[in-house]
Amino acid sequence: MTAAVQIRHARRWPVSLILSGGFILLLVGLALFAPLIAPVDPLEQDLLLERLPPFWAADAEPGYWLGTDSLGRDVLSRLIHATQTALIVALLAASFACLIGTALGLLAGFFGGWVDMLISRLVDIWMSFPPVLLSILLVAVLGTGLHSVVIAIAVIDWTRFCRVIRTETQAQTSEDYVDAAQTIGLTRFAILWREVLPNVAPTVIVLLSLEMGIAVIVEAILSFVGLSVSSDTPTWGGMIAEGRQVIHYAWWVLVFPLAALCLTVLAFNRFGDALRLRIDPVMRR
Repeated sequence: MTAAVQIRHARRWPVSLILSGGFILLLVGLALFAPLIAPVDPLEQDLLLERLPPFWAADAEPGYWLGTDSLGRDVLSRLIHATQTALIVALLAASFACLIGTALGLLAGFFGGWVDMLISRLVDIWMSFPPVLLSILLVAVLGTGLHSVVIAIAVIDWTRFCRVIRTETQAQTSEDYVDAAQTIGLTRFAILWREVLPNVAPTVIVLLSLEMGIAVIVEAILSFVGLSVSSDTPTWGGMIAEGRQVIHYAWWVLVFPLAALCLTVLAFNRFGDALRLRIDPVMRR
């Protein structure tokens, strides 16, 4: 492969897209094979091993690579198992928010008129509420649990998709291919489904990847305040809440889940940005 071909290939696949995508695949692997990868049971407690430091410390215990928490539970095993909760919420909540927001955005942008006005006013009203407070309120009403977290995030964040997809649909509707489809006799719903939606799909994919990062943050906030899954299920937010109380003499209990949360959100955000550069023909010029 010549140098010129290598340069063109690198431009087609940005380094940030490869790195962030690789990190997300690593998280997926950890979530799928957590019981096989985790050194010990994440719920196993041993008060004789409480607050052991990471492996590089002089008084570290063999087998506990990232130390233990105040109950003697292995931090690494809890981090790995917490990846399952984070990715499940990210996938389900973002997908449901995407379906709701994209459907309403397509209808508002394509049909316009009273349909657009009704959906736009609904979006304005919904976005007037603080999202984090509204999510806490919804989970408090629905009760704690994974399903409540997913529903709360989807109900709140569909507006992100709706506004962007509405604008993009309006731009696509003014293109000549829509007029051509009407000329050959396609119905309006057929045009929307077969012509407009495929051209809006790249934007939807980018928004979906960005929303996954947002969903991870919201789940961490809810688990931090004790409104996510049950307390015996490892979550990054729950580990951060516990680590905050022992930061002065067991910093690793806080730092490692906080680092995992930050890197995951950064990976989803960078993946979305790089994917936009990859699939958007205007940005590639």
